[in-house]
Amino acid sequence: MSQQLFPAGRLVAAVSVVAVLAGCTTFSKDGGFNSVSDVAQVRLGKDAVWVKTDKDRDAVAQRTKELLGKPLGMDDAMQVALLNNAGLQTSYGELGIAEADLVQAGRLPNPGFTFSRTSSSSSDVIVYNRSLSLSLLSVLTMPVTTRIQSRKFEETKLLAADAMLRVAADARRAYVNAVAAQQAAAYAGQVKDSSEAAVQLAQRMQQAGNFSKLDYAREQAFYAEATAQFARSRQQAASAREKLTRSIGLWGSGTLYRLPDTLPDLPKGRPELTDLEGFAMQNRLDIQAGKMQTQSVASSLGLSKATRFINVLDVGYLNNFENDQGHERGYSITVEIPLFDWGSSKVARAEATYLQSVNRLAQTAVNARSEVRESYSAYVTDYDIAKHYRDEVLPLRKTISDEMTLRYNGMLASVFELLSDSRDQVGSVNSYIDALKEYWIAETDLQQAVGGRLPTVATAQAQPNSDITTQTASPTNSEGK
Repeated sequence: MSQQLFPAGRLVAAVSVVAVLAGCTTFSKDGGFNSVSDVAQVRLGKDAVWVKTDKDRDAVAQRTKELLGKPLGMDDAMQVALLNNAGLQTSYGELGIAEADLVQAGRLPNPGFTFSRTSSSSSDVIVYNRSLSLSLLSVLTMPVTTRIQSRKFEETKLLAADAMLRVAADARRAYVNAVAAQQAAAYAGQVKDSSEAAVQLAQRMQQAGNFSKLDYAREQAFYAEATAQFARSRQQAASAREKLTRSIGLWGSGTLYRLPDTLPDLPKGRPELTDLEGFAMQNRLDIQAGKMQTQSVASSLGLSKATRFINVLDVGYLNNFENDQGHERGYSITVEIPLFDWGSSKVARAEATYLQSVNRLAQTAVNARSEVRESYSAYVTDYDIAKHYRDEVLPLRKTISDEMTLRYNGMLASVFELLSDSRDQVGSVNSYIDALKEYWIAETDLQQAVGGRLPTVATAQAQPNSDITTQTASPTNSEGK
């Protein structure tokens, strides 16, 4: 009779089948980091490194030393950031946490063992109670829980890769600002030196009676403004350099890196890119992570509905002993009775979380589309402005300067007329430096807005203009339902 009431063999078989279905989840060799490094290679052409050991740290230090052995280029700055940014290494740590949760979800819960010894004061009877229990509910829901955690792990990979792209983009912007500020400071120094020489000449000419007090005051005023502007530009260059240093994660002797004198030249052409919104919807990692999160929440909602009435379901094997009656064997089942809590709050919370995830994903998609449009507009405009200064304004200024030099050499213009023309060039040169800086920043913003890289013309035209909000998972089709 006891064998019919306690089919231990069937229970063991059921647990074994569930364990097999859940899979034997183990830690991967790369900890999920290969996905991040692949994104770095494909979208940036750079190496991403997860520093875990002293060997990794030494390799990063050697690679960084090689990159800093020459004036730092734009691509080099991005690579140094991917190697040394400590905040990025913190993001990689989320991979280890997510994988640990996945492995834990794929393992059977530990059984519980209870032992007690009681005796009666009125008799010599001693009772030994021993029981072995196991959470059957955790075992039965293990396949679904494992799939949910697997999706969360994939989502974490996408978020870590997206964080890597953001660090690279921030380093690129910081590099552009630092080089532009250094270039502007150098030019401000030239203007200051030129105005200082003009003041000294004006002073000698005034002492000789060949220069009016008004003209001399004008030269002094320009020199005073040039001196202040030089001091301000030097401070701006120092601040921009420190921001770059923080972005690429350098300290100590690493902060002595060198920067080139000027920004890279403007590209010869600017491709016409179409349907960048559709490309971004397919390419952005934050949107892919949002999809994954919504699917995980949908699966969790299905699990919540399936287990709403049963919060605790434990089975146990009993082996009791009394010294006057011998052994008593059997089994026990512990079930939480839904007398006061019928699980409606748990299901309502899951449904609210799902709707929250769907709306968050929809808003992310709306923001992404807007960012693409805004970034592309700035990219086109800043390129045209920089090109206008390069091809129109600066050549005209050079022509005027050459003509003034000819007149000065022919004694048809004074040295102060020549200096006055040089002052007029100051605004044009500074405007071109700013325009060139804004173009490179706009290109960086556009790359980040579409997912880390600009598509080729053919790729951009081939992308479907999909609507992200129609691709989310439905809780009615989720696991565990």
